Amino acid sequence: MIRFNCDYSEGAHPAVLEKLALTNLEQTPGYGQDIYCRRAADLIKNLCAAPDADVHFLMGGTQTNLTVIAACLRPYQGVISATSGHINVHETGAIETTGHRVITVEEQNGKLTAEQIARCCQEHWQDDNPEFAPQPKLVYLSFPTEYGTLYSKAELTAIRRVCDEHNLFLFMDGARLGYGLEAPGNDLTLSDIAACCDVFYIGGTKIGALLGEAVVIVNPKLQKDFRYFMKQKGAMLAKGRVLGLQFLALFENGLYFKISKHADDMAQLIRRACQEAGYSFLYDSPTNQQFPIMPEKTIKQLEEFYAFSHTRRLDRGRAAIRICTSWATREEDVRQLTADIRKYAGK
Repeated sequence: MIRFNCDYSEGAHPAVLEKLALTNLEQTPGYGQDIYCRRAADLIKNLCAAPDADVHFLMGGTQTNLTVIAACLRPYQGVISATSGHINVHETGAIETTGHRVITVEEQNGKLTAEQIARCCQEHWQDDNPEFAPQPKLVYLSFPTEYGTLYSKAELTAIRRVCDEHNLFLFMDGARLGYGLEAPGNDLTLSDIAACCDVFYIGGTKIGALLGEAVVIVNPKLQKDFRYFMKQKGAMLAKGRVLGLQFLALFENGLYFKISKHADDMAQLIRRACQEAGYSFLYDSPTNQQFPIMPEKTIKQLEEFYAFSHTRRLDRGRAAIRICTSWATREEDVRQLTADIRKYAGK
């Protein structure tokens, strides 16, 4: 069985494992106060052109979203998210356990627009009793979105402008950030994201690390006491250097971007094979997630050899699936899949 159902099936890039092995018996301070975490943080700040940012290393995406959002909000405030946002559909109500409401907005291909965010705030403040509902204070975006779609620089800049107009913080979930940055047609850079967002994170778990996410806090208002929130939410790893070392390996020679591009390149091979077979797509994704629409008979044939996710059942015996590549996807596996896609399309 060849797995295309997620981008975290494999362990870690060999360069990450080598870095961990070479430093295994070194003694360092704990809780992210070691030299490797500092070096990795400096690398990230330089790449983001954000020398005054704070960088913290956490262990996983849900934990990171939970910790960041709790640190941004007062008890009576909520976070605006697309209905399909990860915090709304894939985190078992984690945000609500901190006492914060996820204020959902119907998205367009997984994305929020500046106009939708403005309307959400206007509806709250124009109510006769606004204090009877959670106060919108934070906007949550994913880049890429759950559907593999991307925000453009113009769209993100417009959202930043609306956030400033309505006194909102802007938070970007970057669990798959590398796959978005290296996707065909993307016009955003790390420095663009740092310039627009109050806080965002760079995903490692899905892009070459054993585990780990790097939180970049640009807004000084959110930097104070963030480590208190980390500790309270179980997000402060005693062996913190394990996280810093991994991001050091991923960023010191541009490895993060190289392996992200590899995943996107593999996804484009699959995309072209689906197009040649006459299949359309549920979402127009340029990233490592592809959502082809196929006859259910064809899907069952492919499932004998490949694992992927079922996204939506459609009409006329068709369904949309998600095929997901990763930093470690082998080209020979992709070539085998694309050959089978073409073969079964002819039956």
